[in-house]
Amino acid sequence: MARKLERGVLVVLEGIDGSGKTTQARALLRRLRRRGYRAAFFREPTRGRWGREIKRLAARADSLTPEQELDLFVRDRRENVERHLRPALEAGRIVVLDRYYFSTIAYQGAKGIDTRRIRRMNESFAVPPDLVVILDVDPRQGLARIEGRRTRDELFEREDYLVRVAEIFRGIEGRAFVHLDGRADRRAVARAIWERVRALLPPRP
Repeated sequence: MARKLERGVLVVLEGIDGSGKTTQARALLRRLRRRGYRAAFFREPTRGRWGREIKRLAARADSLTPEQELDLFVRDRRENVERHLRPALEAGRIVVLDRYYFSTIAYQGAKGIDTRRIRRMNESFAVPPDLVVILDVDPRQGLARIEGRRTRDELFEREDYLVRVAEIFRGIEGRAFVHLDGRADRRAVARAIWERVRALLPPRP
């Protein structure tokens, strides 16, 4: 029987494109479920109305201004918080989230928008995370990892741009944040993430 927690836990995986965050998010989800926890997986941009619009427009490098990007991401996130994150957490689930508003801080901040303003906008409605794992890789290595993707986001997947994005990610700190080397062995990274997640969970009966 799946174990319901008294209080949900929100774990966020962050990093530049090709950092391995999606791989690690799914690995964490499998580990939690094998251990009997009620866990849910979500990602941003979502597959909702605003998320689909972001993906459609991201195929062209000049499709949006930074302010338009910010507006779409905030709209998509509000919907995600209301429809998915808050209900799952209130139901006592462990939520594994692939990207959150820290990506908006890094990606739109790298295009010149004040990062403090972005943070204030999002924290006015976003659910606070219990743990944010930021995976750090060299932008060139990250782009090499995603070279085989069928679709590319020309709006975001450029090396010179990702250098600035990675720099902002490295500067995000706080009690809930941990920075890990995304270049390390995938299994070693997964174990490091699990150790930090396990510390947030109640002892097994």
